[in-house]
Amino acid sequence: MTSAALAATGVAAPASAGDGYRASVETIDSARASAMVGVSWRRGCPTPISDLRLVELTHWGFDGVRHRGELIVHKDVARGVVDIFHTLYRMRFPVRRILPVEHFGADDNASMAADNTSAFNCRPITGSTRGFSVHSYGKAIDINTLENPYVKGSIVQPPAGKPFTNRANVRPGMIRHGDRVWRAFTKHGFTWGGDWTSLKDYQHFEAPV
Repeated sequence: MTSAALAATGVAAPASAGDGYRASVETIDSARASAMVGVSWRRGCPTPISDLRLVELTHWGFDGVRHRGELIVHKDVARGVVDIFHTLYRMRFPVRRILPVEHFGADDNASMAADNTSAFNCRPITGSTRGFSVHSYGKAIDINTLENPYVKGSIVQPPAGKPFTNRANVRPGMIRHGDRVWRAFTKHGFTWGGDWTSLKDYQHFEAPV
């Protein structure tokens, strides 16, 4: 079952596919909202928590075992995200872990160091103290941050991702222009930070805000 079977708003019934992929889209309940306030969400954030959704989904790990992950995204992209990660699941693209940034105190550096895949985090644009990152709208996803680092000049984030700055040496979990991961996201209107010219954010996909 594709994400077309999911409800557009509110609590959606789980989508289950014959290949073992399972996903659901739910509103943010009061307990999770409380955990977000003052951590990943704060007063002045451009997106209210009511516009965010919790996407729970199945993914393959680097250990070759199925795992469950949680992404918090904007309601407008939630169903597309379910489809995208179903594509990644079908191709057995490995994802280290998928946890909301509250697990890391909303510290982007800590999340990246853990090779964590995440979405919503109300924070400035990387490398700046002003303006909101697209993550603040729940419309950006960072995937396998170690294998797909952020690179600007001599800056590599996370620093342990430096061996993966050689993009010609393709290893599991890496993303390249035109590959199936790239196509899965761009099909749903996302653009890739690896296509940027002033810097390369290989982990980053974003939708228009």
